Amino acid sequence: MAASLHLNPDHACLIVHGSDQPGIVAAVSAMITRIGGNIVAFDQYSDNPEGGAYFQRVVFHRPGFAADRPHIEAEIAQTLAGFDLEWSLTDQSVPKRMAILSSKQDHCLLDLLWRHRRGDLPVTVPMVISNHTASAEDVRSFGVPFFHVPGVAGPDKSASEAKILELLRGNVDFVVLARYMQILSGDFLKELGVPVINIHHSFLPAFIGAEPYKKAKERGVKLIGATSHYVTDDLDEGPIIEQDTVRVTHADSAAELARRGADVERQVLSRAVLWHAQDRVIRHGNHTIVF
Repeated sequence: MAASLHLNPDHACLIVHGSDQPGIVAAVSAMITRIGGNIVAFDQYSDNPEGGAYFQRVVFHRPGFAADRPHIEAEIAQTLAGFDLEWSLTDQSVPKRMAILSSKQDHCLLDLLWRHRRGDLPVTVPMVISNHTASAEDVRSFGVPFFHVPGVAGPDKSASEAKILELLRGNVDFVVLARYMQILSGDFLKELGVPVINIHHSFLPAFIGAEPYKKAKERGVKLIGATSHYVTDDLDEGPIIEQDTVRVTHADSAAELARRGADVERQVLSRAVLWHAQDRVIRHGNHTIVF
C-alpha cells in the first residue's frame, strides 16, 4: 500500500464553530504564532457577522506537535474561553480508521479499497463487513479483513446489529456504507457513536426504493446523480456532504443509466470520504459546511 499523500507529520487541524463575534480570527492566529506554529491553510464562514453561526478550519505546522499536544490544547482552550465556541484538534499525520459495510453491489466498495491502496485516502481500513460473501476474496486481496454478518429480512435486526457492533466498537473512527442494503436502527447508531457516511443513488429524495434506474428511465430523466450524506435516525435525511450529476438522454437504456450512475456514486462517495477524513466537513444542524 502506498503512503497517503494527505498525511503530513507535525501538522494539526483546528476546527472552531459557534457564535460569530469580532476577534476570533485574530485570537486564533495569534495563539498559533504564540505556540510556534505556522498556518498553512485557513478557511472560515459566517452566515451572519452579527452573532450568526461561525465556522473555521485551520491547518498549521508545529514541530513536535504530537509530543506537545497537551500544552497546545491548553493554549487553545485558554484562547477560546472568552468566545461562545466549540473546538476540536486533530493530528494530520494520523490516519482515521474507516470500516466499510457493503452488500452485493461492489463498485463503491472496491473503489474505496483501490483508492486506499494507492494512498489517495488518509485512512486505514481495519475491516469490511458484508451481509453477503460475494466480495470476500476481492476484499482479502487488498489485505483487508472481511467479516460476513448475514442480513435480516424482518424488522428486528438486533441480532445482526449486535454482531456488527461487536466488531466495530472501539476499533473505528467512522463507518462508510458502500451500497449497504440494510437499514441501520437508531439504537445501533447511538451505540456505535461514530459518524456513518452513506451513498445514495440519486439526488435525495427522488426515486427512493428499489430499481431507481428503472424508475428514472420510465420518467425520461435527463440527469442522474448521487448523494453522499451522514446517516441519522431519519432514513436518507441526514446532512448532505457531496452531490453530483451526469447528463443522459432518451437513448440510454436502464442498464446504461445504472452503469453511468455507478461511476457517479463512486466519485461522490470517494470525495465525501476524503473530505471527512481531512476534517473538512462541519455538521451544523441538518446540513454541512464543507471547506
